[in-house]
Amino acid sequence: MISLSDVRLTLQSQAGGVNILRGVDLTAGAGESLAIMGPSGAGKTTLLMLMAGLLAPSSGTVTVAGQDLAALDEDGLAVFRRDNVGIVFQAFHLVPAMTALENAALPLEFAGRADAFTRAAEALDAVGLSGRAQHFPAQLSGGEQQRVALARALAPRPRLLLADEPTGNLDGETGERVMELLFSLSAGMTLVLVTHDAALAARCGRVVGIRDGRVDRDGPPRP
Repeated sequence: MISLSDVRLTLQSQAGGVNILRGVDLTAGAGESLAIMGPSGAGKTTLLMLMAGLLAPSSGTVTVAGQDLAALDEDGLAVFRRDNVGIVFQAFHLVPAMTALENAALPLEFAGRADAFTRAAEALDAVGLSGRAQHFPAQLSGGEQQRVALARALAPRPRLLLADEPTGNLDGETGERVMELLFSLSAGMTLVLVTHDAALAARCGRVVGIRDGRVDRDGPPRP
């Protein structure tokens, strides 16, 4: 499902080039769950952005779902994401003027799906929010907003789910509930989870450690 080969990313700053990734090789199979861990600034979120086609590497190849992302223009990348990728961020990124149902339906509407609202309603029901479908984000708690974001990511039934610190803005109990939903509802998908939480990482099949822009660990969770 995912193949990164000698991926490097250098960004320019006033002080010159900053090497964010320094030759990353990484693969993940269909249906596999993968945690990415490492200190702040190590390049974890950057890897997710590359997998989603939201960033392009300076060199190397990024292939997702059999597609070399470098071969796609911006429109092609948007279609690729629409058809293959769901993303859950630490910040909820809900549209304030839209209800929970409208937010969950958004990617399906972009895809021109006639059943957008039916599937969005099913996704909200799956995350336990069918009773809050007509509420706006400001009327929801942080945990509820993140569950709407999860419903939005899952409603299109993506092949790949990318989650970047999805419990980072939540208290422990609420975060645990969100993660239970994420793991149960993403069954059969490829899941890539960026987290600082070793207990969450241990629920994945593999843990990849990133340090100074390089992979320094790749294997099963440690006991």
